[in-house]
Amino acid sequence: MSSQLFHRIYEIVLRIPKGKVATYGQIARLAGNNRAARTVGWVLHALPDESPAPWHRVINRSGRSSFPEAAKRSLQRALLEQEGVVFDENGVVDLAVFQWDGAES
Repeated sequence: MSSQLFHRIYEIVLRIPKGKVATYGQIARLAGNNRAARTVGWVLHALPDESPAPWHRVINRSGRSSFPEAAKRSLQRALLEQEGVVFDENGVVDLAVFQWDGAES
C-alpha cells in the first residue's frame, strides 16, 4: 500500500465529527480503495499516542469495536459515549443513526 493511501486514510479519519462513527470499509471507499479496510486498521494501529486523529470513531460494519483487547474496547466505548454515541444492550452502535455520511464537517 502506498504512503499516499495512508495519508488519505488519515485525513478522512480527521474529518469524522464528534458524535459520529465511520466503518473501516467506509473509510477505505472514501480513500479510493474499496479493498483497503484492513489497511485502515493498520493505519489507525500505527498512530502515535499524541495523534489528533479520532481513532475511536472507527468501528466495524456491524457497529462494534474490532479491538481484541477488552481494555481498548472499553476505552473506545467510553470515548464514544462521551460524545453522545449510544450503544445497545449488545454493545452495538446503530449505524443508521450514528454513522457519518462522509460529508465535510
